[in-house]
Amino acid sequence: MNEIERRRTFAIISHPDAGKTTLTEKFLLFGGQIQVAGAVKSNKIKKTATSDWMDIEKQRGISVSTSVMEFDYEGYKVNILDTPGHQDFAEDTYRTLTAVDSAIIVVDSAKGVETQTRKLMEVCRMRNTPVIIFINKMDREGRDPFDLLDQLEEELKIKTLPLSWPIGQGLRFKGVYNIYEQNLNLFTPNKQRVTETIEVEISSEELDNQVGTDFAQQLRNDIELIDGVYPEFNIEEYRAAQTAPVFFGSALNNFGVQELLNCFVKIAPSPKPTQAEERIVAPEDSSFTGFIFKITANIDPNHRSCIAFCKVCSGKFERNQPYLHVRNKKTMRFSSPTQFMAQRKSTVDSAFPGDIVGLPDSGGQFKIGDTLTEGEILHFKGLPSFSPELFKYIENDDPMKSKQFTKGLEQLMNEGVAQLFINQFNNRKIVGTVGQLQFEVIQYRLEHEYNAKCRWEPVHLHKACWIEADNEVELENFKKRKYQYMAKDTEGRDVFLADSSYMLTMAQQDFEHVKFHFTSEF
Repeated sequence: MNEIERRRTFAIISHPDAGKTTLTEKFLLFGGQIQVAGAVKSNKIKKTATSDWMDIEKQRGISVSTSVMEFDYEGYKVNILDTPGHQDFAEDTYRTLTAVDSAIIVVDSAKGVETQTRKLMEVCRMRNTPVIIFINKMDREGRDPFDLLDQLEEELKIKTLPLSWPIGQGLRFKGVYNIYEQNLNLFTPNKQRVTETIEVEISSEELDNQVGTDFAQQLRNDIELIDGVYPEFNIEEYRAAQTAPVFFGSALNNFGVQELLNCFVKIAPSPKPTQAEERIVAPEDSSFTGFIFKITANIDPNHRSCIAFCKVCSGKFERNQPYLHVRNKKTMRFSSPTQFMAQRKSTVDSAFPGDIVGLPDSGGQFKIGDTLTEGEILHFKGLPSFSPELFKYIENDDPMKSKQFTKGLEQLMNEGVAQLFINQFNNRKIVGTVGQLQFEVIQYRLEHEYNAKCRWEPVHLHKACWIEADNEVELENFKKRKYQYMAKDTEGRDVFLADSSYMLTMAQQDFEHVKFHFTSEF
């Protein structure tokens, strides 16, 4: 129980460029995992962000895949999942949210709430995930803090409660007052290292000396106003996802990050029960259960192996113990399960609920959503693949490399980066994605990681939907009539590829007993 209590598993989510990866780095800095943060923008320091380790991420300066990192901080064990903000990789982010107990949403102080932030908040609301909001980039000119709070309430439909408050902003940004602990920490801005703090009472003259009389007076007025308007912080309301605590700061300059981290480890929920189809699985159950929420191919380019990320839901995971792979009905043992610091990994002997364990997967045994147990038949749900919106034919561009091409495509599809459909009419492979950037990532990774070249050819499609019917005859009729639009997905399920919305509507009208699904989970 002690181990479960001290676990904090959370995702950092936001619109692209709000500063998720920078914030992750600063957390690792406080956790003592890295000594110097990789200055992402600076060319003088040839370092990139710790959590962006794929080649393509370093080239573009964006995160493409969720990275998993863990560190100890003040007696708590913190598991961070840094997610891609770019909407083309939204699926990876949605799936990550099924494996965490809370989330931190990063908002850019100048831009406020953006489209991707709204979508991600909806996913958190569906799952009742508690969120903390970090308003970043206070060292740049931005909106008034009170206006930002109003906008957050309106756009994200959640009550907000500031737990820290900025002193000035932009060039006049002096630091952050910690409302939660009622003290003021003044830092010297430093992008690379954690600096010394000075503690000051809000009512003392020392404050005037440190930040200047005008700023001190402004701060006192703001705090008085906040005390008048906002209720006391209630931890139960936050955990029930009714209130979102708000912190201000600048991740790049290390302002406000420690306040956020200190408060977060105290108030964030420890691992919660998980809903399976058969029953609710409580973390304190004695037998081990877990599910795979993400698969990464080629973490180590020398070994062509995949790693399946398993979220431990209950019991204790132990190395070399036999566990049942529910879908395959096979018993498996893992001799080298790992825990991660982006791509630096170490072998672990045991893991507890809330932890994320990397399981080596050489023969493509795992798919996203697979369950592992000590023998009980369980199915965790809520890991759908969404219906893709963009489609292209994929062709092998180098006949001598067809083996590498097939292997690479299979591994990348198991990752859930995109979906592969085989057209039943002409047997060609069609790749469906949610964003244009995915095609570039697939092509890049096939070439650089599998030494295979592919080429894309246009195919005009509107939507892919999975179909099923209780009436076999009607289903056969449908398949005959729509013969050239039928495909199979990697699991052999029937998929109908509609080339326009009109055609889809007509098909739904003509065949009343055929069910059309837009996610793969039905």
